[in-house]
Amino acid sequence: MKKSPLKFFATSIAMMVFCALPVASFAHHSRVMFDESKSVVYRGMVKEFQFTNPHAWLIVDVEGANGQVTTWGFETLAPSSLMRLGIRKGDFPFGTKVTVKGNPMKDGRPAAYLISVTRADGKVFSVQPESPAVPSASPSPSDRGAKPQAPASPR
Repeated sequence: MKKSPLKFFATSIAMMVFCALPVASFAHHSRVMFDESKSVVYRGMVKEFQFTNPHAWLIVDVEGANGQVTTWGFETLAPSSLMRLGIRKGDFPFGTKVTVKGNPMKDGRPAAYLISVTRADGKVFSVQPESPAVPSASPSPSDRGAKPQAPASPR
């Protein structure tokens, strides 16, 4: 039985597209533009909380020592993921005083990947584990002197 060249070509194209989809999805969700070995902390006022897909952004006006205001953007998770963490759109209205911690952009632009936000009322919103540059508040089992346990063997 002879195969049609057109059918072979169409099947080949379909397979290439199918194989490329996971790569495109991974690239979209990469945080390679952020320096995860560093962290920045800024105090400022919320200008806007863009609670939109695919990633929410917290926009904060930060006043420098010279009085000049720089607008920083903090990228974070999708709204559905934020809601699972208990973060709602109304948690950061315009004018809210916040302290924001994040992993800065590698190219120096005023943007970062959000780690946590603390409002002036003391409420902390954490969206990811602390970065290596910022020690975690709770030590790992090995830091406390406990020995890691081996996984239980299946029965």
